[in-house]
Amino acid sequence: MDFKLTYATMFNPPEELHSQFDAALAKVRAGLGKEYGMMINNKDVFADEKFADLSPVNTDWRLAVMQKGNEKHAQQALEAARKAFPGWSHTPWQERVRLLRKSAALIEERLFVLSAALALEVGKNRMESLGDVQETADLIKYACDQMEANQGYIFEMGKDPLVGYEATNVSVLRPYGVWLVICPFNFPFALTGGPTGAALVTGNTVIIKPATDTAWIVRLLAECFRDAGLPEGVLNFVTGPGRTLGQALVTCAVDGVTFTGSFDVGAKIFRDFSTCNWVRPILLELGGKNAVIVSSHADLERSALGIVRSAFGLQGQKCSAASRVFIEEAVYEDLVDRLKTLTEKLTIGDPTDRGIYLGPVINEGAYKEFQAYCGEITTGGGKFLAGGRVRTGGQYDKGWFCEPTLAIDLPLQHHLWKHEMFLPITTIGKVKNLEEAMRHANEVDYGLTAGFYGSEEETGWFFDHIESGVAYANRPQGATTGAWPGFQPFGGWKASGSSGKNSGGRYYLPLYMHEQIQTIVK
Repeated sequence: MDFKLTYATMFNPPEELHSQFDAALAKVRAGLGKEYGMMINNKDVFADEKFADLSPVNTDWRLAVMQKGNEKHAQQALEAARKAFPGWSHTPWQERVRLLRKSAALIEERLFVLSAALALEVGKNRMESLGDVQETADLIKYACDQMEANQGYIFEMGKDPLVGYEATNVSVLRPYGVWLVICPFNFPFALTGGPTGAALVTGNTVIIKPATDTAWIVRLLAECFRDAGLPEGVLNFVTGPGRTLGQALVTCAVDGVTFTGSFDVGAKIFRDFSTCNWVRPILLELGGKNAVIVSSHADLERSALGIVRSAFGLQGQKCSAASRVFIEEAVYEDLVDRLKTLTEKLTIGDPTDRGIYLGPVINEGAYKEFQAYCGEITTGGGKFLAGGRVRTGGQYDKGWFCEPTLAIDLPLQHHLWKHEMFLPITTIGKVKNLEEAMRHANEVDYGLTAGFYGSEEETGWFFDHIESGVAYANRPQGATTGAWPGFQPFGGWKASGSSGKNSGGRYYLPLYMHEQIQTIVK
């Protein structure tokens, strides 16, 4: 099939993608409800307590039975990873690359089954689900590419100018040890597999702790790594409540952490590790409150398409979602009409159906938050250009379905302009000029992604002034979303990230290693 799936190309896929997805979906549905263990030392581990993993599409659908692990299981995983570290870290980097490439190949081989499971568990539409899984394989392959391009990160340095001696200096990047990956519900495959692949290929051993809402699909990812032939203890997968099992992992017993999620939880993890006997690397990919600026010189058809795609892909549950739009007054009315028309055309329902764009939000808590935020918009003086309600009746009563919502006339001083809602709600404001728009765009604590539509000259100005780690201009495929490894490395500034280096880019792998200078004098 001569088609490269990315978030930029997924809008016009070949028919074969749909037929293969439908076949895989039937297979997955036939096997729902099985029990899955945790994975420690490549073996299934079961807890006394279990929990049912239910679909947000229809809460009558029991997808899997998962383990409610506790502090004991956290300790088992830590011990397994610690025991495996010496052997794995001294495995030649070429062999680690070989095994990680095999893991990526297994993900691609299982692409359609994994994507069908992901759609059922997360509520993503089929193309977003396929993208999440394929991106994971590409992230792992890109990490392997970087390991090879840098020859294992072993570099000869300059020779000391010593008289009567010969000195050699070699810089070697070495793994830290046991690495903890705590992953979110919204991209449970890519935001688990990406950092896990980076940690593993650089020689760390890994413990994965998924979000409870998406434990099943992460278990299926862990199987891809295991089936590729990783030695015992190199990759461990545990499930259970964050307040017990999760907190037991966030200890000085681990040597590094990658966390993707909210700012509040990430900040707490950062504080927890500040009490250790030395500073651990803590890689945090946190929230976003991403702005789109539209100039009076913009292509409005392209602008409207890009904004709607970024606002409502995955029901707005992306840290990169376009949640704020600032439009110059000369084109405000025209663009607002276009946004309303496009949004009202979006279909809502079972995301595994080919014609559906929006599935449900992840759980009842998000469903209730949507209603609360819509109430705040109304009482705060805002109006709904589109949406503003939950869907009820028929199939909608079985899941957590919210309408894609555009809010206008909400005063720019209202706190929701700066608060990450993580739902299908986007606020739209009118500005006098681009300088005013940029001031509002940058006045939030976050700095993850941003989008712009305007002239070529204005685009250069936008890139020079926007405070974000990912910036797009004139992109119909998505105003603020759609990053892909090797194309658009993904990461944020300010409260959106801690490392300053973006995942899927050239500078990411060294974050999982520390440097040793080896000097020999003869």
